[in-house]
Amino acid sequence: MPEFLLPDVGEGLTEAEIVEWKVAVGDVVEINQLIVDIETAKSIVELPSPFEGTVLALLVQVGDTVPVGEPIISIGDPAALAEAPAGAPVESPLAKETPSEMEIDLSNPAASGGSEGESLVGRNKAERGPVRRPRTGSASPSTLAGAATQMQVQGAFAPGGAQSQEVVSADEPVVPAPPTSEPPTAEPSTSPRKEFPARPSGAPRKEFPSRPLAAPATRHLAREHGVDLASVTATGRDGVVTRDDVLGAVGAPSTPSRVSTDPRERREPVKGVRKMMAQAMSASAFTAPHVTEWITVDVTRSLRYVDRLRQRPEYADVKVTPLLLLARACMLAMKRTPEINSTFDDAAGEVVFKDYVHLGVAAATPRGLVVPNVKDAHQMRMLDLARALNQLTATARDGRTQPAEMAGGTFTITNVGVFGVDAGTPIINPGESAILCFGAINKRPWVDEETEELVVRDVTTLALSFDHRHVDGAAGSQFLADVASIMRDPANALQF
Repeated sequence: MPEFLLPDVGEGLTEAEIVEWKVAVGDVVEINQLIVDIETAKSIVELPSPFEGTVLALLVQVGDTVPVGEPIISIGDPAALAEAPAGAPVESPLAKETPSEMEIDLSNPAASGGSEGESLVGRNKAERGPVRRPRTGSASPSTLAGAATQMQVQGAFAPGGAQSQEVVSADEPVVPAPPTSEPPTAEPSTSPRKEFPARPSGAPRKEFPSRPLAAPATRHLAREHGVDLASVTATGRDGVVTRDDVLGAVGAPSTPSRVSTDPRERREPVKGVRKMMAQAMSASAFTAPHVTEWITVDVTRSLRYVDRLRQRPEYADVKVTPLLLLARACMLAMKRTPEINSTFDDAAGEVVFKDYVHLGVAAATPRGLVVPNVKDAHQMRMLDLARALNQLTATARDGRTQPAEMAGGTFTITNVGVFGVDAGTPIINPGESAILCFGAINKRPWVDEETEELVVRDVTTLALSFDHRHVDGAAGSQFLADVASIMRDPANALQF
């Protein structure tokens, strides 16, 4: 029966968790229909079906972590399955269509079904570019359309998208299989035949070791620790090697040495987005020498400007917040200190300056921290930037941020003020050189610069962490002072 293998929907991801099945056994599905939500190390991704037919089996359950390349669902014809002899392959009805009738347009990059009206897989003959023939085998799609769907799902999230996949012409000759009733006859060879000594009568037949039984996750763990599964004593049912068997072989405790039995305690596995966040933050904190500087700013005038923007008719359907002004101020300040928007390439011994800004905004979700970014934010008008930030935060809040939306960030803002926190020392997002922490805006007593009188003003604290390998104190201080200047009085933006 056709089986859908879990694709790699990220850059080198090795596994994903099943979050929600959108179909059940017995449901009839179509090609490109969304069938399952999976959580990778970066986000939650919706997977479309590469087959059409009836769901015969869900091979993994919600909550299971599945390695890339493992089958997750079987889709086919239940009637053919019931009538077929045991062990016989089941042919999908679509497999009867000839390649000439089912040439597929692989130029469509919309493998994630992103916008309304886009088709994941074209079912008509393409007039541009070659096409790919599906591989044959029990784990391969039984139709060309299904094969193209699975190929695009796996390729669209990789660097370059589906178009970066190598394709072959569809007019390859089909090699007929030899008849099963008679063994194929070998052509006579001109080379001398090598003779092997016969096994002596009564001598025992040489036995070859069978492959140890183990789950894919257990095999992955064994490879990580360099353990030969054949040398591990299996304690699982029917001789299956378990995770604890592998850990025992390397001397690691199978369970925590001190596990509390207090019923008021609970444990949650670190996986998916939370696991990636932990790894990324640890790598950044111990790779880039962080320096954090602080500045307290009177933002009363900025709040008044935000109120004026909200009254403008073009902003009627847009949520305008002080974060919008801060984002704009950061991009203007980068013109004076481009080191803030650069990357330190340790391997090449170079600093990569970027003449574009992919502005990231850290967002807390129930599954962990994600940092989606607005592509080419430096080219946007204030209104367009406001809409982009609204869409970014809404998508992150729903847990639907895709890997491509988090890739390639150049500078990040983290807004802890929404939690009522004054400030913090943020950790730089990997691949970037600085991150700005935006604290809560509170009413505070303040000395007016002009009258020198004590007044009540709206005050906030900004904290900038930067990579001190190439961003020195002067550049970091200049950037932070410029941002504070614009937030103190938006009219100062005219100086940049």
